[in-house]
Amino acid sequence: MKSINVLHYDAFSVQPNKGNPAGVVLNADELTEEEMQSIARSVGFNETTFIVKSEQADIRLRYFTPGHEMNLCGHATMASMYALKTKGLLPEKETVWIETKVGILPIEFQNAEGQLSMKMKQDHPRFISYEGDVDRLASSIGLKRDDLDLSMPIVYGSTGIWTLLVPIKGLEHFDRMVPDNAVFPDVLTENPKASLHPFCLETMDASSFMHARHFSSPYSGTVEDPVTGTASGVMGAYYMTYLNPEVSSAQFNIEQGQEMGKDGRVHVQVNRWKETMDVYISGTAVFVKEFQVSY
Repeated sequence: MKSINVLHYDAFSVQPNKGNPAGVVLNADELTEEEMQSIARSVGFNETTFIVKSEQADIRLRYFTPGHEMNLCGHATMASMYALKTKGLLPEKETVWIETKVGILPIEFQNAEGQLSMKMKQDHPRFISYEGDVDRLASSIGLKRDDLDLSMPIVYGSTGIWTLLVPIKGLEHFDRMVPDNAVFPDVLTENPKASLHPFCLETMDASSFMHARHFSSPYSGTVEDPVTGTASGVMGAYYMTYLNPEVSSAQFNIEQGQEMGKDGRVHVQVNRWKETMDVYISGTAVFVKEFQVSY
């Protein structure tokens, strides 16, 4: 067997072992897709990013869960770009362009009070109504129908990756959630490969606007994602679409990961442009350690 070095960064946190862990593999051009998948499985994080050369952008990122390749991943992008920037492996400019499976996206670097952060543009948001069984949906995360806030719509949303946004009445229900990931495909009849993203408008931190958890599709090989960048971007677009459709822009913080001991924050900004929206997430990352895996 071969072995390779993997860098462990935690995204959406300035504290090691908080936020969301991601593996980063530099100079991955010689790896096959099968080898990338094998490495991601050995790493075991929700996502591992492989950094390869691009003919269309400054860099290309490929994202793998232990189970399959993803089109886009917010926290793994933050981790990868933080790694490349702090190691001096990117062009010296404020905005770089990354090639992903959802297109070429800009990453803007910011430095506030000595803390490096990244602002990432996501794909234009799309939504699909959930027409499935609400009782079964609630049961799939260990809740009852009455725990859901049905004054807000349950919808699938995507800014690169599909997830089902499930409004919950308040924080008290989040500690009681127990996902049964195996039943998700049967419950999510319109989109069986989507993840579940329960959220509420009550928060632990007064500076946050929404609170969330994120339960993985069973095809990904993981159970829960501590702090989710792509789903946070979708939540910003959800707010602009369903909760406050009159405003032209919005920005706020989303908290996630507290129930897992992985406290993290994602800053979301959404700007409306006629028929669509531009969605951005911002956050930072921190280096944890370097380790080796076999594949």
